[in-house]
Amino acid sequence: MLKQMKRLKIVQRLTRLFFQASATLPVKKKQVMFESYSGKQYSCNPRAIYEYLKAEETDYELIWSVNRDYVKEFQERNIPYIKRLSLRWFFELARSRYWVTNSRMPNWLNKPSHTIYLQTWHGTPLKKLAADMEDVRMPGTNREQYVRNFHEETANWDYLISPNPYSTEIFKRAFQFHKEMLETGYPRNDQLVNGNTEQTIVRIKKELEIPLDKKVILYAPTWRDHHNAGPGSYHFDLKLDLERCKEQLGDDYVVLMRLHSFITKAPDFSEHNGFVFDVTKNQDITELYLISDLLITDYSSVFFDFAILKRPIIFFTYDLGEYRDDIRGFYFSLEKHAPGPIVKTTDECIQAIERAFKENDERKYEAFYNKFCLLDDGKATSRVVQNVFKAGE
Repeated sequence: MLKQMKRLKIVQRLTRLFFQASATLPVKKKQVMFESYSGKQYSCNPRAIYEYLKAEETDYELIWSVNRDYVKEFQERNIPYIKRLSLRWFFELARSRYWVTNSRMPNWLNKPSHTIYLQTWHGTPLKKLAADMEDVRMPGTNREQYVRNFHEETANWDYLISPNPYSTEIFKRAFQFHKEMLETGYPRNDQLVNGNTEQTIVRIKKELEIPLDKKVILYAPTWRDHHNAGPGSYHFDLKLDLERCKEQLGDDYVVLMRLHSFITKAPDFSEHNGFVFDVTKNQDITELYLISDLLITDYSSVFFDFAILKRPIIFFTYDLGEYRDDIRGFYFSLEKHAPGPIVKTTDECIQAIERAFKENDERKYEAFYNKFCLLDDGKATSRVVQNVFKAGE
């Protein structure tokens, strides 16, 4: 273990030197490097910005940073990419004029002075972030180190996208961000406004081989900081009894399982084929929102985005007290403000699903929508591009 750590430090030192040397070469003024969830997906705000720039037929050179285990989708879509952490990646990253990512870059890389770093982030926060966290339960770090590393990274950001005024206030404080905040709404959510059509929904369902004659439930829980087997290795303990759900709901519903990108050890859903579809790795979650009639989640920020569609949301929060009080902490009371029922058992969840299309607290939902979703008008990407790329020309 000690030898591995020493070897890693040597590699980091050498690649840092290579990166710094590459940064002294002429900058590629029209090159944009995109990355989503540390290179694991073609998704989220970076995807929306990439597709907007591509559709505009600009002269930007658009390249994706991709984890070597996730290149297949980029190959199939014929999307230009570079394998993350390869020598070419360091070389091109150092010379790029723009970086666009929704998660943090490696801490040991210093952004070149010629690079404009657009941090899109990836959600409206319910869970406390960075400096607002009272304790850090992630392996391999402690609160002081985690916050210090986080703030070293945020010092590199030139722009940060915020989905609403609520998030702007939190981001500035928790991230210690003092540069330009773009309170534009999230580019990824433009599709929920502009692409919410029957034609689009049917197309996506056919691509995923989802039955057209059944309602679709999307189950998208978050990760648990303390459910791990070491740094970067998180597991998910499935508490929803899928067999029970199938018995009660299987005639009318199917379930899409979407686990968090941090989960490296996932449950096996194969015994529920035909009722449960595992869509964790192969689809942008925005497209899953569009085809889903109902969302089940817990503390994930997905419910802020799904609320744009004004469809039912159920909160399956079997560990609410522990997660809120001991693990992460919340910015507001989920019990008071959640735009849907809170349940803690499978039977309660099934009952909530059966009532979902008959009962709805419209006033509570509307208040939630007005606070968090008003900027989601289908034009967020355009506002971001105007502020970052048009301004930089």
